[in-house]
Amino acid sequence: MTTTETRPLLDPGTFAGSVYSGGWATPRGGVAPIVEPATGAELGTTGVADAADVADACAGAAAAQRDWAAATYADRAAVLRRAGALIEANADELCGWVVRETGAVAGLAEFAVGVAAQECYEAAALASRSPGEILPTAEPRLSLLRRVPVGVVGVISPFNVPLILSIRSVAPALALGNAVVLKPDLRTPVSGGFAIARVLAEAGLPDGVLHVLPGGAEAGTALIEDPCVRLISFTGSSSTGRQVASLAARHLKRVHLELGGNSALIVLDDADVDRAVSAAAWGSYLHQGQICMTAGRHLVHERLADSYVEALAAHASALPVGDPTGEVALGPLIDAGQRDKVHGLVTSTVDSGARLAAGGTYEGLFYRPTVLDGVRTDMPAYANEVFGPVAPVVRFSSAEQAVELATDSEYGLSLAILTTDAMRGLALAERIPTGIVHINDQTVNDEAVAPFGGVLDSGTGARFGGSANLDAFTDARWITMRGEIPEYPF
Repeated sequence: MTTTETRPLLDPGTFAGSVYSGGWATPRGGVAPIVEPATGAELGTTGVADAADVADACAGAAAAQRDWAAATYADRAAVLRRAGALIEANADELCGWVVRETGAVAGLAEFAVGVAAQECYEAAALASRSPGEILPTAEPRLSLLRRVPVGVVGVISPFNVPLILSIRSVAPALALGNAVVLKPDLRTPVSGGFAIARVLAEAGLPDGVLHVLPGGAEAGTALIEDPCVRLISFTGSSSTGRQVASLAARHLKRVHLELGGNSALIVLDDADVDRAVSAAAWGSYLHQGQICMTAGRHLVHERLADSYVEALAAHASALPVGDPTGEVALGPLIDAGQRDKVHGLVTSTVDSGARLAAGGTYEGLFYRPTVLDGVRTDMPAYANEVFGPVAPVVRFSSAEQAVELATDSEYGLSLAILTTDAMRGLALAERIPTGIVHINDQTVNDEAVAPFGGVLDSGTGARFGGSANLDAFTDARWITMRGEIPEYPF
């Protein structure tokens, strides 16, 4: 009997000190450690791209894109299908990296890997979608709209759920004939970039069509400014998104922004409290609250509020927090800077008069799930996106007041309404501007087939998922054809 050794997809020695640009390459910007937030252990090293590395990658992507766009839709789709299958085949290894690199618990890591595979399969289906339509015309000619690749797409992704938040732009952009230069966060370069590069290379993506360049602000600025890049897909904070949009506008580039949120979860007076608390805890504490869709504002009818706060506090106090390689519900925050920001918002809110019903403490990067009662709308943990495991509770007395509270925010990403009357909830949602609404569910949901995006300071609308990807990653070209050249009066 013979045994076959399974070669790891992601050997740290392969990418040590490297970026992915025409294969593994040593960048000019130096080297940075990849640190496991739960333990502080070094998982490996990544190369750090500088502006010159970005310029080389963008030029290489532009050169490779022409042949990739000329490939048949069947060839492009086949690469994406193989990539999805490879993600599924290497799920355990990829989950391990997501857990150790981002601090996600196993369940979230498995979800992220599953969504990543589905993003590839859905992208493969995009390749064979109709590339245009026949338009009406008042002239004796054939008039067409044809979708064509943008060219080179720049993708900038964050640290929190990096596998999903990178591949949801990379996969559809590639399927539609574009090349991609991806800049993942320096804290999560493997699950945010190198894993995607390895999978797509194994799947047969030609060299030069995808570049992965972990880097800081210098690399991000260079990517936005590079003349080869015609579109920027950015996921991150609203403050950084404004800077990205401003810089892209100066260079007359399209930019898709998926930004922060401070999503409201409304609990109406007829809701089942026990089920509402379970949904609310998931919506606020999943991945330590480090998700843009996290329920950041709990708006609870005054008739239920006391029992809701008591039950949510008990729920929070019972949740185990620790190393995500073990049996826990919450892992660590990404780094000390994020922990200190979260704790500062909690303590300043308590100092302003709120009651700490649960949590509000930490050990290392492990922050206890927190419930704040008696919160006013001007308090820091309510008015700001916390990006941590914090549930501020505000009471309301009428549906009108609930709408007023939910609408009084610069953000507009996700909204949840819990009620025994789903139609009542839907009618209420119609009055609150958000990109996503969930009736009788919490705020954190994601499917590759659904358009995803926020309004107001949460972004520029649905730019990911389903048919939204066609608009996001192609240009519309108007084409007319006549049988002969017409005569003109001059």
